[in-house]
Amino acid sequence: MPELPEAETIVRGLRPKVTGETIIRAEVLRPDILREPKRKFTPKVRGLRICGVTRRAKNIVIELADKSVIWVNLGMTGRLLHFPSPPTGSDRPTHATVRFRLEGGGIVIFDDVRRFGTVEHLEAGLRSQRSEAMGPEPLTDTWLPEHLLESLSRSSAPARSWLLDQRRIAGIGNIYAAEALFLAGIDPRTPARDIDQARVRALHRSIRDVLKEAIDAGGTTIRDYRNAEGEMGQYGRQLYVYGREGSPCHRCDSPITRVVFSNRSAFLCPVCQPSL
Repeated sequence: MPELPEAETIVRGLRPKVTGETIIRAEVLRPDILREPKRKFTPKVRGLRICGVTRRAKNIVIELADKSVIWVNLGMTGRLLHFPSPPTGSDRPTHATVRFRLEGGGIVIFDDVRRFGTVEHLEAGLRSQRSEAMGPEPLTDTWLPEHLLESLSRSSAPARSWLLDQRRIAGIGNIYAAEALFLAGIDPRTPARDIDQARVRALHRSIRDVLKEAIDAGGTTIRDYRNAEGEMGQYGRQLYVYGREGSPCHRCDSPITRVVFSNRSAFLCPVCQPSL
């Protein structure tokens, strides 16, 4: 599932291409992607100028001239693609769900093979409510180790589960939780409140480092993810533990282990991430 770095990569690719453009038409090919009837959604965005493209957690937020937004969640397999002109032949996305035709001739297509993603139109007030329900953005300068320590100390949830909770911290999923915990030397099953102050500071640093490095690499493509230009992310080549069960640890050569808890797989090095 695309996480913060993948969403941020798409935002950075899309922003210069669509900012200032006007949506002349929205074409909904798969209405189940929307959270409201197609007949209500399409007139709300038609004729509006795009003022910017931002991100909140794992979501892509297209800001419109009337202060409303198009809020896109990529789900498991969603792709938000931009084409300077309508694609034809093999370039045409095969699982298009929504198309936004732009005044300058370009087109933005939300393509989603499994259709777990969503496209919503949110008025300014609802956008604020949605955002306020989420945890802090880990790459902001205002998110400090002290904030992480305080929040972890109030929870008995396993560290990996805590990181995946979007109400506690925004944008982290399985891939980057696994990588950050490895770099901080924390077993993903460790209760959050049992992580000592030194490890919390290491975790704060590793979260930020991993996310920044993944963004620099254009995100991680395991299978479906593509950026706004349709290109794969390259961070998968740098993964320490995620998806590497049985492979040697890059630090100590011990085999990477996969464990299942909370109905999800977690990856760790049992030597570099000893249990408490």
